[in-house]
Amino acid sequence: MSQFIEFLGNHPLLSGIWVVLFLLIVGSWLKSMFSSIKAISPTQLTLLVNRENAVVVDIRSEDEFRKGHITDAKNIKQAEIDSQKLAGLEKQKDAPIIVVCQAGMSASKAAASLAKQGFTKVSILQGGMGAWTGASLPVVKTKR
Repeated sequence: MSQFIEFLGNHPLLSGIWVVLFLLIVGSWLKSMFSSIKAISPTQLTLLVNRENAVVVDIRSEDEFRKGHITDAKNIKQAEIDSQKLAGLEKQKDAPIIVVCQAGMSASKAAASLAKQGFTKVSILQGGMGAWTGASLPVVKTKR
């Protein structure tokens, strides 16, 4: 214990960085635990689509969407979600909505925007389309 205290005294900058990193990790974990938007696995997405008629919203670009997307996914860009141009999605405010992006990072912003617009069951696909294809699940390709 005395070595730990000595280390803290000798390296305040490094110790401060460790404290900040720890707080950021704990804060991120707490935020995800209490968020109304849940991250789901590809298996959970399949179950929601099959059992509860969930709607998959793909926010990737049109080119990425054409190269491969989840069956029956709707391609709605982030800007369209923010401006509430939802292409008929308004009628399904109580249905499960799963937002998909390429890597699972940018879907959170779109999901938060949908939740603010009154959608009650919004989720994101953890790992995005990378996780979907990594699990060897089917994709649909469309031509131009």
